[in-house]
Amino acid sequence: MKQSLLFVPTMKEAPKDAEVKSHRLMSRAGLMKQTASGIYTYLPLGQKVMNHIESIIREEHDAIGASELLMPAMQPKDLWEESGRWYEYGPELVRFEDRKEREFCLGPTHEEVITAVVRDHIDSYKKLPLALYQIQTKFRDELRPRFGLMRGREFVMKDLYTFSESEEDLDYWYEVSKKTYRKIFNRIGLDTKIVASDTGQIGGKVAHEFMVMSEVGEDTTVFCDTCEYAANKEFAGLSSGDACPNCNEGTIQEAKGIEVGNIFKLGTKYSESMNAYFTDRDGLRKPLIMGCYGLGVSRTLMAAVEQHSDENSILWPESITPFHLHVLPLKMNDDVALQMANDIHDALLKTHSVLIDDRDERPGVKFKDADLIGIPYRVIVGKDAKDGKVEYINRYTGEKSVIDKDELIAKFSG
Repeated sequence: MKQSLLFVPTMKEAPKDAEVKSHRLMSRAGLMKQTASGIYTYLPLGQKVMNHIESIIREEHDAIGASELLMPAMQPKDLWEESGRWYEYGPELVRFEDRKEREFCLGPTHEEVITAVVRDHIDSYKKLPLALYQIQTKFRDELRPRFGLMRGREFVMKDLYTFSESEEDLDYWYEVSKKTYRKIFNRIGLDTKIVASDTGQIGGKVAHEFMVMSEVGEDTTVFCDTCEYAANKEFAGLSSGDACPNCNEGTIQEAKGIEVGNIFKLGTKYSESMNAYFTDRDGLRKPLIMGCYGLGVSRTLMAAVEQHSDENSILWPESITPFHLHVLPLKMNDDVALQMANDIHDALLKTHSVLIDDRDERPGVKFKDADLIGIPYRVIVGKDAKDGKVEYINRYTGEKSVIDKDELIAKFSG
């Protein structure tokens, strides 16, 4: 794709309210733009990365037999009254009336809606288990939106809901979801830690969070230096230096983290209150047993920038990079170099996503923008073009070499 046609409004300076590295970089790199406090527009480069994250999420959820649907953002008050959460949820719930004075909210989560969808159709154990997921925008009226995409008032989230006939089946889906999340974050290139947590406003019996260790995180994780024990500090009541309650041999340590996912064993909290029952194998009427599994898509984007960047450049993991190769012709009035750059772009476009910086800008501007954008493989077409050669940079390894154009094409076409 030609960079002159791609809307990438890079900035020399970050917005004054950008407190953390990811917010600064995503603003400067033209990935997003603030529309209001805690509300952002995802610009083309940011949306490309989001699309890649969502594709990985879909592939892994489809692989476990989950089906995708899309539920409404507008939710009627009566569903939330059935669950008892209309008055419990608090001021974060965005409430409003339509023109007929009927009360609604903008969904911060979808337990009520999914329960109402399923209860009218799942009436027998023969139709269980069932796993349904969506990727959708959520709304929470945060008192103090901060840190860019980490705590916003509007954000993109994946939520999966499972419906089971037994606690054993719920346990199965809970463990499957843990493994699925591990695969997703590994593919995205995020190092995460699974920690036990409180069930909070979602409710249920058991919950775990997936944390990306980062100094800008709002949650503190306590973990053992010997075994795999980890928990949210508020949930565990432990501090650095305490003995591990799991193995009794290790010592507890602390670290800040960004929560990118959470999973809950809801049990019958919503099915009982909302009358979602089925007939079991013995002919008895029982409430559906539910699980809920959330993954913050926009938070994952933010965490990826935090984990894969320095103060002036991003280096995207290959699975989510907006483009694989960045071709930089340095002199737009050099016909030989420009033709070579276009030839490379056209040849590699058959197998890879390629961005060519065809803007009439100084080399320094192109290099700075390329660092901000974060594409991992860079091809510089400059003074060596007259000899049929280009400079190739692998930003993952730091490898730099001057190679023949045909050799470069073969390198990525093989």
